[in-house]
Amino acid sequence: MQYMLIHRETTAEVARRDDPAQAPAYWGAWNAYVGALYGAGVVISGNGLQAPHTATMVRLVDGKRQLQDGPFPDTREHLGGYFIIEVPSLDEALAWAERSPCAAAGSTEVRPVMPPMKAP
Repeated sequence: MQYMLIHRETTAEVARRDDPAQAPAYWGAWNAYVGALYGAGVVISGNGLQAPHTATMVRLVDGKRQLQDGPFPDTREHLGGYFIIEVPSLDEALAWAERSPCAAAGSTEVRPVMPPMKAP
């Protein structure tokens, strides 16, 4: 079964990426986690995302496009990236989520991936 691991980070955690004193530990934890995922052969796909300030939110209001540049002050956690993994059970997907650096400083959501839709 395929699961998406959705990694969310707090603003403080995202700031560690560029802090010379904290960046080595931040990236070291992520490199170890990503290496373990790939080493176990469970990764189908995945990507990290650039910092929230690079985001643009798009909404349609009364048929008109509205844009809002990030970061978004009403959120406490930011989407940092995701992986699609293939493992035999939800329990194994949860075990991978628990190992994520985000599990201790943010959150990692686990969600089953829907099978592809068939063309009509």
